[in-house]
Amino acid sequence: MKKFDKERVLLAVAGPVIALVAAILLTSIVLIASGKSPIEPYTLMLEQASYSDVQVLIINQASLYYIAALGVALGFRMNLFNIGVDGQYRLAAMMTAVVGAHLALPSFLQIPTLLLVGMLTGAFWAGIAGVLKVTRGVSEVVATIMLNAIASSLIVYLSQNSVWGVQVGNNMTTGVMHKSGWVPGINLGSDVGEIYGLVFLAVLLGVLYWFVLNRTRFGFDLRASGASESAAAASGVNARRMVLTAMLISGAVAGLSGLPLLLGDSHTYSLSFPAGLGFTAIGIALLGRNNPGGIALAALLWAFLDKASPALDYAVPVAYEKEIATIMQGLIVFAVVISYEAVRQWGLRRQQKQVGAELAAAAAQNNVQKKEVAA
Repeated sequence: MKKFDKERVLLAVAGPVIALVAAILLTSIVLIASGKSPIEPYTLMLEQASYSDVQVLIINQASLYYIAALGVALGFRMNLFNIGVDGQYRLAAMMTAVVGAHLALPSFLQIPTLLLVGMLTGAFWAGIAGVLKVTRGVSEVVATIMLNAIASSLIVYLSQNSVWGVQVGNNMTTGVMHKSGWVPGINLGSDVGEIYGLVFLAVLLGVLYWFVLNRTRFGFDLRASGASESAAAASGVNARRMVLTAMLISGAVAGLSGLPLLLGDSHTYSLSFPAGLGFTAIGIALLGRNNPGGIALAALLWAFLDKASPALDYAVPVAYEKEIATIMQGLIVFAVVISYEAVRQWGLRRQQKQVGAELAAAAAQNNVQKKEVAA
């Protein structure tokens, strides 16, 4: 491996590692300040990860996080901040549940149709922000935040019994989807649980994300537009079209992020459907540095903290609050921003020193040649 490649790998790994170490140290300080052991909570959570049923929960949760984070990362690669993933994924899940409850096709048609509904709904909702940006210059940050609020209100309205809602006990749902739309998973037994069938969709999306961005002209144009819009325009890339396309694709991927749970477990949408997934995905995409492999590791870490932390409430003889994991997640995001900037500045200084050294060596060589010619 060349020196340049080694330095690039070092820079890529340094940011996440520094962020994780800093988050663990800061969380330990919080534990010490509250009079608790700074080590035992981590030991308890690692012990939970050794149980098969918890591992299944982690994998299932990580699949949702991974797909949502890919949607966020697509926007990041275009220098777009799609904060609306949460609204896009919840609205897409609801519309998919409604279609699944009212449409009955054979499974080989029903499942692709439901996936398409989720993608189109997410793309449509993200596309609104994209159109506003390219036509009116509205910041996608502001637009997607507002669209999140609108999506929440729209979901509540559509969940009313007079529209598409179905009263089940004290809960309003969209009704149970037809079984032809259920995606079978990998059943590991009643004591362990079932891995969502659409976990494989998450893997496929990760492969497609890498291939499109790194091995296609479209991916090159998208990355070039995100790096320098003016330079991309000079090479013939339509920057406005790329912005809109990136938002549409980001929304389409976000629209799929709730479907592993919807089609694999709940089979209906209610107001208790998990919220906040899109905001969590931002931290995961940042920690993974928009790389599909890095995002996968970050998604597994986040899911591990989510699913292993409840055991802290029942620890004996000293119980720990499960919010410790939430504190760590927040500190990771905080540390990621600082560590990545520090690593970027460090890498920039190293490049400047390297260029300076090469220029000095070239100048010295040039002087030697001049002396030889003069002699």
